[in-house]
Amino acid sequence: MATNGDFSFANSAPKNPLKKIQTQKRDNGICHDDSATPVKAKTLDELHSLQKKRSAPTTPVQVDNGAIFAQLSEGERQKLQLQSISASLASLVRETGPNVVKGDPAQKTEGAKTVSHHHHHVVAPTIGVSDSALKFTHVLYNLSPAELYEQATKYEKGSFITSSGALATLSGAKTGRAPRDKRVVKDETTEDELWWGKGSPNIEMDEQTFLVNRERAVDYLNSLDKVFVNDQFLNWDPEHRIKVRIVSARAYHSLFMHNMCIRPTPEELENFGTPDFTIYNAGQFPCNRYTHYMTSSTSVDLNLPRREMVILGTQYAGEMKKGLFSVMHYLMPKRQILSLHSGCNMGKDGDVALFFGLSGTGKTTLSTDHNRYLIGDDEHCWSENGVSNIEGGCYAKCIDLSREKEPDIWNAIKFGTVLENVVFDEHTREVDYSDKSVTENTRASYPIEYIPNAKIPCVGPHPVNVILLACDAFGVLPPVSKLNLAQTMYHFISGYTALVAGTEEGIKEPQATFSACFGAAFIMMHPTKYAAMLAEKMQKHGATGWLVNTGWSGGRYGTGNRIKLVYTRKIIDAIHSGSLLNANYTTSEVFGLQIPTELEGVPSEILDPVNTWADKKAYKEALLKLAGLFRKNFEVFANHKIGTDSKLTEEILAAGPNF
Repeated sequence: MATNGDFSFANSAPKNPLKKIQTQKRDNGICHDDSATPVKAKTLDELHSLQKKRSAPTTPVQVDNGAIFAQLSEGERQKLQLQSISASLASLVRETGPNVVKGDPAQKTEGAKTVSHHHHHVVAPTIGVSDSALKFTHVLYNLSPAELYEQATKYEKGSFITSSGALATLSGAKTGRAPRDKRVVKDETTEDELWWGKGSPNIEMDEQTFLVNRERAVDYLNSLDKVFVNDQFLNWDPEHRIKVRIVSARAYHSLFMHNMCIRPTPEELENFGTPDFTIYNAGQFPCNRYTHYMTSSTSVDLNLPRREMVILGTQYAGEMKKGLFSVMHYLMPKRQILSLHSGCNMGKDGDVALFFGLSGTGKTTLSTDHNRYLIGDDEHCWSENGVSNIEGGCYAKCIDLSREKEPDIWNAIKFGTVLENVVFDEHTREVDYSDKSVTENTRASYPIEYIPNAKIPCVGPHPVNVILLACDAFGVLPPVSKLNLAQTMYHFISGYTALVAGTEEGIKEPQATFSACFGAAFIMMHPTKYAAMLAEKMQKHGATGWLVNTGWSGGRYGTGNRIKLVYTRKIIDAIHSGSLLNANYTTSEVFGLQIPTELEGVPSEILDPVNTWADKKAYKEALLKLAGLFRKNFEVFANHKIGTDSKLTEEILAAGPNF
């Protein structure tokens, strides 16, 4: 017996002894587990090397004569690729690029290709020799989302994988664009081509200041152990696409641009060659406030003649997306292609509609239609070939997102998607889309193919309908009106909607907001340039303009009611089907808009807003107030002549409110 807690097994024997393990002996006397074939590795490092299969070469190679060297060895292709990247990172002072090597510095790099990109220029040793010239910069080139997830979660604080598989990241102190810190180089060319002065988003800087900031950004990037390089495309129309290179310091930025730009195939990368435009994103490093034209530690600088963009002092990824959109607003019109800040969808019969509208007008909701194909949600080109999406992805607002309200966006937030500045449960990693602790401007960036009814490739024929959306909180614009060409130009240049602003007393007043061409922050040339191109293309291809009010009826905000979404959808359906073209119309007072007298599924009494107001005097006052705001806003454009005479300008002015 066991005593004092001690157990004795000396005289005990198991009733059912275990069977002896049988092993099979080989001739050499060594036993093997025959349950599976042994791995072909003798060390753990060798086993890990077997885990990853080599990818096909994805090297951009194209020389000036256009000959493509497909017969080059992989080593030679890699060398040429690294030379191209080194040239992009070249200091303008030292006239030499850094020593670059491909791969993650945290991993073993024995046998890796290195390139020191030398020029034949002779430079003084005090300038040419530096610590950065003695080190290697590792290049992480066109990494896949999986590789970028690993980089982000391992090296970037604030990067986490959410329960849906998306990558949650933080953009630092800046959670939105900094339009006051955006600068554009003004020189002999851009002085005449671009829109400067009152109302313009373009704040000037000189070439020298740009080069100072460029040098600061390049020096910062070259000081890092590794940089991320994306070579991608803009514009789904292959005839007019633009090659862009993005050099950044964060995996978050690289994945964001992987989603937002068009992703090249390995074959397309082989012929990539020299990029048409390069972004240097050194957003973690501030600009020098003592530099001329700098007003803060943030600067987003565009140099159109050099085809370069420099970002300092902001990690908000949207600066890259919208910076490239500004570039397209300059490059495309020079090719007689209209760049548009719009949504775009296409019916089963090939009828294309463009949707313009500022925030809160329902542009995303109305352009996302399960009965139609989505060409794109934000940025488009209209060329002689039809319409094409500029981007390869979508950048959706996430605040208060729900599966019920926006099922397509909800389902697109999965592996590969970047979630910016969202808040999530620390244990389950489930995102709380209603939480504004970091910012109200929470965003999701995902490839467009994550939307089920996206049309790939994202191109379509010439638009049939051009729909201008306004959320009129004054309650005086009709739910829908047909526009002639001059009216379309007037309202396109105006870019009207109304926001609702709260006051301390709790009284809420509608506040008119105007944004030229429905995207004033991004246009480069005078708004009338884009408006004239829009009218020309609409006239040539027989498109009809429509003004749709998604705001209030029967009174302004606080007394009237928001026009029901079901009615707005019926209006949009009637525009798509063409039935609204055949309706009978009356002309409204002051704005002179063509209002249909009846429309299936929509109460006839709401079609003319005067009928919905009980107080007719209050209606007239609100109507004249809004008309006055339109007229005042348009003063900045009134003196700009289009063409050799001012006839078109006079037509546009006449299309505005008359009182």
